[in-house]
Amino acid sequence: MLDIRQPGYLKLYCTGELERRVKALEARLADCDICPHRCGVNRLKGQKGFCRSGFKPIVASCCAHHGEEPALSGERGSGTIFFGNCNMRCVYCQNYQISQNLQVQEGIDFRDLAGQMLYLQDELGCHNINLVSPSHFVPQILRAVLEAVPQGLHVPLVYNTGGYDALETIQMLEGIVDIYLPDLRYSSDEMAEKYSGIKNYVYHNRRAIKEMYRQVGDLQVDEDEITYRGVIVRHLILPGGISGSRESLTWLARQVSPLVTVSIMSQYYPCYLAPGIPELARTITYAEYKEVVDLVEELGLENGWLQEMDAPEHYLPDFTRQGHPFESEKEKSTD
Repeated sequence: MLDIRQPGYLKLYCTGELERRVKALEARLADCDICPHRCGVNRLKGQKGFCRSGFKPIVASCCAHHGEEPALSGERGSGTIFFGNCNMRCVYCQNYQISQNLQVQEGIDFRDLAGQMLYLQDELGCHNINLVSPSHFVPQILRAVLEAVPQGLHVPLVYNTGGYDALETIQMLEGIVDIYLPDLRYSSDEMAEKYSGIKNYVYHNRRAIKEMYRQVGDLQVDEDEITYRGVIVRHLILPGGISGSRESLTWLARQVSPLVTVSIMSQYYPCYLAPGIPELARTITYAEYKEVVDLVEELGLENGWLQEMDAPEHYLPDFTRQGHPFESEKEKSTD
C-alpha cells in the first residue's frame, strides 16, 4: 500500500523522472535562467551572475535547527543546510555573513552535499532536510538528492526560500519538494528593489507561492504534529510598514486560501547595513506588531504561528561559530 507520507522524490527516483529533471535543470545552467534574474551566464563553466555562484553548490553550515516552526523542528530538529550566497541583496539580512559573500566560499562536491543530507537524517535524526536559500542552487540540490536516495535518504525536503523564485523552476520541483517555506516579503516592487536589490518581486513571489500551494496544499502533520507535506508562508514584519503587511496578507487570504498556514515573524533586527539606514535601524514597535496580529485575525488566517515580541533576541545566527550558527559553545555544554 502506498504511504502518502513518503516523500515524492522516492517515487520519481524509481521511475527515472528525478534524473530526467536533474539533467533538464542542469542544462539550463549553461544560459542560467534558474531564478528571476535570468543572468544568462554559463555556470557550467564557472561563470557567475547576480548570485555570484558557479556550478558547485556552496554550503555554509549544516546542523539540526531547533528554532524553526514547531511542525518543522519537533523534538529532533530540522536538518538545516544553509547555502552560501543568495539571489537577493537584503540590506538587513541576518545571514549576511554567508549570503552577501563577505568571505571567499568554495563549492563542494555533490556527493559531499548528499553526505550532509544523510548525516542530518541518520546521525542527527532530523525530521526533514531544510534547504535554506536554495533558489540559485536548485539543479545542484536535486543532483545531490539523486546521489542520496540510493544511500537511504527518505525524509521530506523543505524548500526554505526568500521568495524570489522563477515559476518555471518551481514547476520542476513538483513531486520532489513536499514542504515549501517561502517568504512573502514585500507588497511593493519599489520597496523590494530599494531594500533587497531585486526587480518585480511581487510578480515572481506571488506566482511562485500560488504554484507551491497548488502542488502541496495545506499543511499536513503526523501523529507527533510534524509536517510531512504542505506550505508555510512566512511574513517578516519590517519597521515602518515597509513589508506592506495588509496588502500581502490580504492577497494571501483571498487569492491563495484563508486556510494556508502562516508564520508571522517579529524577529526583525537591524543587521548588516541596516544600522546605517534610518528607517531600518530599529526593531519593530509593539503597535506595528499588534497591527499585523489584528490583521491576521481580521482576515481569518487561523492556521500558523505568531512570534512573540522578544523574538529579535533569540534568532540571530553567527556563522563564524564552529558547527552551529544558532548555538554557542556555552549553550551546548549546558544541554
